[in-house]
Amino acid sequence: MAELVIHPEQITPEGAKALVSLCPFGAIREKDGGIDIGQECKMCGLCVRKGPKGAVTLQEDAPEKTDLSDWKGVAVFCEQQEGEIHSVSRELLGKARELAAVTGEPVYALLMGSGVMTGAELLSRCGADKVFVYDAPELETFRIGPYTNAFSDFVRKVKPSCVLVGATNMGRSLAPRTAARFLTGVTADCTKLEMRPDGNLVQIRPAFGGNIMAQIVTTRTRPQFCTVRSKVFPLPKAGESAGEIKKMTLSPEELFSAVQVLEAAKKPKETDISEAEVIVACGRGFKKKDDLALAQSLADALGGQIACTRPIAEAGWLPQNRQIGLSGRTVAPKLIITLGISGSVQFAAGMKGSEFIVAVDENENAPIFDVAHYGIVGDLYQVVPELLRRIREGNYGV
Repeated sequence: MAELVIHPEQITPEGAKALVSLCPFGAIREKDGGIDIGQECKMCGLCVRKGPKGAVTLQEDAPEKTDLSDWKGVAVFCEQQEGEIHSVSRELLGKARELAAVTGEPVYALLMGSGVMTGAELLSRCGADKVFVYDAPELETFRIGPYTNAFSDFVRKVKPSCVLVGATNMGRSLAPRTAARFLTGVTADCTKLEMRPDGNLVQIRPAFGGNIMAQIVTTRTRPQFCTVRSKVFPLPKAGESAGEIKKMTLSPEELFSAVQVLEAAKKPKETDISEAEVIVACGRGFKKKDDLALAQSLADALGGQIACTRPIAEAGWLPQNRQIGLSGRTVAPKLIITLGISGSVQFAAGMKGSEFIVAVDENENAPIFDVAHYGIVGDLYQVVPELLRRIREGNYGV
């Protein structure tokens, strides 16, 4: 914990006025002949560096040292609903297997719910050396209190070095609450994970509007928590060999929740571009909303779905659930055709797992061509009609 300490003996009347004018947040005020720092303070440290010498100092407590050698293995929180394992959990188990191979440590799966032993058996064949199961009637529906207690109990007893969580509604609620109990952090929406031989997990995600790819490493605390969206990593196939399944228990107090679930209503199923095998994605190369009909015709001809970039969704030309990118959906279709999309980092991160990428853009230097398997430099208003003509004629030659 850090705090600013005021040293009145070092502050002259002129120095007090200088400190007041120096603070960009208006947090420093003159009070009773001295100065006072209010709650508006953002701990920027400007008063320490630029203020009168010795007037304000930054005092930090020495961080508690964690014995990193006590923490071993890569764990995956495996989400389930009505006994069905979420696909992102299986994707993360495959990635966990790769990460654990670097350090030679085991892979753990954590499963919670009621009547979930069938799911546990599946996870034991998807790369987990051990599956830890919290199976209780109180865990049938997601309630943050009991689920956090179960998660914390697992971490406390097993001590995994890394914990991978799917960036679902449940995962985004559960990961930070559990991490906070162990005074460690969470890196959200990672697009790449790398393991160092020393056991430090390099968690990579775009930052500053996608202008850089930040590499985040948790070196002083454990476990290392991160969340990852669906479709970022490939889905592994279930094998024949099975890992060990270990049943875990919680006390009645830990399973208790003041929240009662009166009814669980299923959300109407909507078209999900994350599951599409063919996608036609639209960008700012389209001049008006009506022109998206051209992209829809191409999608229909290929038996696919239409999607878009963030500017198109924000303009209201297509709904938000059609947006691809870090602030939208992550997709991995067999084929994606991008029309008039330059290829920002955010968009590319949301579709680079696609099996086959075809890009159409007027700018031959557009970043989208760096990730595309095939690129067409040209006006989409000329290229798309020609593609449609050839598809309808069955002429796919160049």
